[in-house]
Amino acid sequence: MTTTADHPDIPPRPGLGASTDRLAEILRVDHAGELAAVHIYRGQSLVFGGTKKDAFGKQFEVMQGEEQVHLDAFEALMCERGVRPTVMTPVWRLAALGLGIGTALLGEKAAHACTEAVESVIGEHYAGQVRDVQASDPELAAKLAGFRDDELGHHDRAIEQGAREAPAYPLLSAVIKAGCMAAIKISEKI
Repeated sequence: MTTTADHPDIPPRPGLGASTDRLAEILRVDHAGELAAVHIYRGQSLVFGGTKKDAFGKQFEVMQGEEQVHLDAFEALMCERGVRPTVMTPVWRLAALGLGIGTALLGEKAAHACTEAVESVIGEHYAGQVRDVQASDPELAAKLAGFRDDELGHHDRAIEQGAREAPAYPLLSAVIKAGCMAAIKISEKI
């Protein structure tokens, strides 16, 4: 069996002798992601709320509330474990609000395309983290798995509501996914 000791350039992962640094990365990036999700849905709710598409606004408000539950959980975990948020928090907050408003202004299908793109990246990210911490912190792994399932529910609902019919869907989805993956890498480290 190959271990990280055999390959010193490979950082240890939770469950394989991982450090508290990796756990801090997980909590920091997940906090940033949930904060961004709250602001994306807030932006979409602002655009659709009070219009003839108010039903969409309410749907995004519900998802915003679900993401807020996740955000609150990560804030509590970070306090409990002495982990600081990413220094990028103000940037992610504004970028996410702008993404939510921008995609909603493009229409309901573009807003759903945003949800589908973001949640597909986040669902995969959570799945990897669940594997990382399963052995060392089964309680955290269970919490992450539950959050992943919620995100995949948003993803599936977005597809059902026409996400892939959005104008320029392949480009829109690719750009949003690339942005999410970049934000993940940045948030883990700073």
